[in-house]
Amino acid sequence: MLSSLRSHASLNNTAVLAGADLDQEYLSNITVGGQTFTAIVDTGSSDTWLVKKGFKCFNLTGTPESTETCGFGSDGFDTATSKTFKTLPNVSFNISYGDGEFLSGPVGFDTVSVGGLTVKQQELGTPDLAAWNGDGVNSGLLGLAYPGLTSVYNTTDPTKASSANHIAYDPFFFTAVKQNMVTNPFFSVALDRGTPSDDSDMTPNLGYVAFGGMAPVALDKTAATVPVQGYSATTGNPSNKNPVYFYYTVDVDAYVFSGSAKLNTSNSNTILDTGTTLNYLPTKVVKAYNAGFVPKATYDADQDLYFVGCNATAPAFSVTIAGKKFPIDARDQVLEAGTDDDGNVVCISGTQNGGADTPDNVFILGDVFLHNVVSTFNIKTNEMTVTRRAKY
Repeated sequence: MLSSLRSHASLNNTAVLAGADLDQEYLSNITVGGQTFTAIVDTGSSDTWLVKKGFKCFNLTGTPESTETCGFGSDGFDTATSKTFKTLPNVSFNISYGDGEFLSGPVGFDTVSVGGLTVKQQELGTPDLAAWNGDGVNSGLLGLAYPGLTSVYNTTDPTKASSANHIAYDPFFFTAVKQNMVTNPFFSVALDRGTPSDDSDMTPNLGYVAFGGMAPVALDKTAATVPVQGYSATTGNPSNKNPVYFYYTVDVDAYVFSGSAKLNTSNSNTILDTGTTLNYLPTKVVKAYNAGFVPKATYDADQDLYFVGCNATAPAFSVTIAGKKFPIDARDQVLEAGTDDDGNVVCISGTQNGGADTPDNVFILGDVFLHNVVSTFNIKTNEMTVTRRAKY
């Protein structure tokens, strides 16, 4: 499959990504109804949404704040001036993210363009209530995961949203495939590691999302193609018997690092998520790995974070998928995380605690891993191909 994917490398329908928030967030321009914004590119969620002009801002506890507090990069999407926007009545958009951010509001259809790829009548959220820790650049999100993870509900009251009134719809790339706007039913992602010391709001040219083709970066020969792991519709646990698809979930054979042979590190519930900076892996894996930093990582229980010296030596770490090893560059395992009270730069490990290794827990291979591979997602065959990038 690797040679076939390479033949599709092209800049057609390819979004060039930019970095923000210490280059730990990946953004693309998105045009909706003739208005252009910057949006986070997220394979770990499915909705495309843009905050609506005139929105109300809240903090993460639900207390009203000034609109500036939410940190959006614009005044929002003006649905009234879009000539192609159509409201979807009697429904609502309601989504919450793992860090406590939440958004809710109306839903509609409009023409959406990303990286030269345009689809018509794309369903999207236009939230007018937002609790958002923005970077001053993005105004929304481009979700690329499965329809089962979308966030529209058959109620006009977002607080009454539930699985019982969920209305799944086709995310952006699924719509593009149905409208025959792409040659192939897959997209690929290449994320470049950034330069955290760069204090600009946005860093250009930090990767690609190629719709219907392969991201145009240099590759190694190592590649693995695996099925997307589905979930049971009744239990919600990983299952390939009449599966329901939500995330791009990969079956990990092992995490390999010094001392890992003493552990069972395989896991079948790990997602590839461009919208998450860090790796969040099983507690036993993370504890053993972080003990190998020189000097050793320090665990802060209050923050549930492993801190490391910014000049620490990170131990080697590889992810084994379908029998192939995909190393993570040591540069990706030490991340700047702001400054302390004295103004000193503080760093954390790129591999953090994702909790107990239980079937109902979802683990994440985030940008720390994705910097080192090109990930290709085929929504027709429900397969993923992970290809090692040439060293850069």
